[in-house]
Amino acid sequence: MHTCRHRSDPRVPLAALVVGALLAAACTEAAPPSGQPAADAPFDVLLTDARVVDGAGNPWFRADVGVRGDRIAAVGNLSGRAASRTIAAADRVVAPGFVDMMGQASLVLITDPPSAESKLRQGITTYLSGEGGSAAPQSEATLSNPPVIDGDTLRWRRYSEYFAIMERYGIPINVVHDVGLTQVRRVVLGDEDVAPTPEQLEQMKALVREGMEDGAVGVSTSLIYPPAIYASTDELVALSAVAGEYGGVYFTHMRNESHAVLEAIREALTIGEGAGVPVHIYHLKAAGQRNWPLMDEALALIDSARTAGMDVTADIYPYVRNGIGLGSFLHPRHYARGTDAFLSTLGDSELRAQLREEVETDSGWENWYQHVGMDWNNVLIVSASNAVDPDVVSRSVAEAAEVLGTDPWNAFFDLVQAGGVSVNPLSMNEEQKWAALRAPFVMIDTDASPVNPASVSSTHPRAFGAFPRVIAKYVREDGVITLEEAVRRMTSLAAHRLGMYDRGIVAPGMAADLVVFDPARLRDRADFGADATLQSEGVDYLFVNGELVIDDGELTDARPGRLLRRGG
Repeated sequence: MHTCRHRSDPRVPLAALVVGALLAAACTEAAPPSGQPAADAPFDVLLTDARVVDGAGNPWFRADVGVRGDRIAAVGNLSGRAASRTIAAADRVVAPGFVDMMGQASLVLITDPPSAESKLRQGITTYLSGEGGSAAPQSEATLSNPPVIDGDTLRWRRYSEYFAIMERYGIPINVVHDVGLTQVRRVVLGDEDVAPTPEQLEQMKALVREGMEDGAVGVSTSLIYPPAIYASTDELVALSAVAGEYGGVYFTHMRNESHAVLEAIREALTIGEGAGVPVHIYHLKAAGQRNWPLMDEALALIDSARTAGMDVTADIYPYVRNGIGLGSFLHPRHYARGTDAFLSTLGDSELRAQLREEVETDSGWENWYQHVGMDWNNVLIVSASNAVDPDVVSRSVAEAAEVLGTDPWNAFFDLVQAGGVSVNPLSMNEEQKWAALRAPFVMIDTDASPVNPASVSSTHPRAFGAFPRVIAKYVREDGVITLEEAVRRMTSLAAHRLGMYDRGIVAPGMAADLVVFDPARLRDRADFGADATLQSEGVDYLFVNGELVIDDGELTDARPGRLLRRGG
């Protein structure tokens, strides 16, 4: 190991020491492996005079950062060292690239490449793809309409084939994948409310095993949506146990995020314990005004499980509106014979009257209408299929009714029947966001796929602004957490949850995923109105595996992203 010389006024205090296997002073340089450049070889890039926020939660320290190839080569006083390019950080923050704990789809990175900018402008260099659905496994039925790029029809069955396609085209951002248990269910069982036979369960387990062997980091569920809702706890334990054989994690959008959130957490813990796997809870929330006090209890329940030795974590997105399909405002049991079969009946006026009464009076399920105060003005439409009048987008359901020339309830049923309508209900409060951010095991997600503003008329602003918003609002404006703690949530905490132990910390030998930003200027710009697709601003430089994808504020054409497999 090469040790740098300190200036007379040391630039790296003891607080900068990183943890675990990185127990080396920040002013060090990684010893090169055999056949690699000598330790004093020129850097490819040298960042000078930076405020290093290392991702481990340490107080920021002033240092230079040298990058060679796809790795951080040195951190410390590197004055006088040669580099192919020197970038003056000029007192800006240099931090690990941010890790989005639930970034949804990855195929869009090659079918609509400009969509990646929505992640990159936030400083995100890695994201976890998948929720209930996932890119693999696939069957003839689930991939009945394969994507076509430049005349090339893309087909795959398993992740190894999918990864090969993605790598052939190239991507600008790192992506980690899990095996969606909704996807597994659809391949084997379809969309109906059925339980697998022993033989079918073995088929499902084989698909999970295949995905894990190809490099998935775990299994994931979205248990409020059909057909995932039909899966029993025992089924989820059996499938998650297969992931556990490979060191995988159980990621979950739980069965309930409102009045029964504590019961849902207990089920997640039961699945983790039964399968012998860590548990990660997606976008933890207590939706519905009457349920807001449950957030403190939910965090306490998770903390208690951790104290007892259960490896369980969670994430949030920093907004008080959630995102959901409008069809979820109806009881999921109605979809038991398949979505299309149910929607075909929605034109019946008597059925509509029955469903309205159920929605207005029944609180024994995840009733989103009651969560928004039984007011269609609190349900914002953000996207719709081509079968829907585009003028309803960016309006509430109540306002959409005026556009459609009908009353709010008939507008609701018409929109659900048309399909493909996504909404942002006003369902949370700021206090629960503050409480979650103060819990040391909570990370950040966008809960959104990469989005090309030219391809959509509106969307949830978290797709464009979640990570800068944490710093702009909860660090800079509200003072809920420090910058160093916010960065830890976005970097090392998330990277380690995904088993990517060579990312998420600024230290010699770590992957050169780095973001350079002015902490006083980084901000989200997207809102819940006409500006829902505005890109965030303030990321000046962004490195993915040592290559610049944002250079002095400008997006580059580089595609250095990787499909990161389990175990790195």
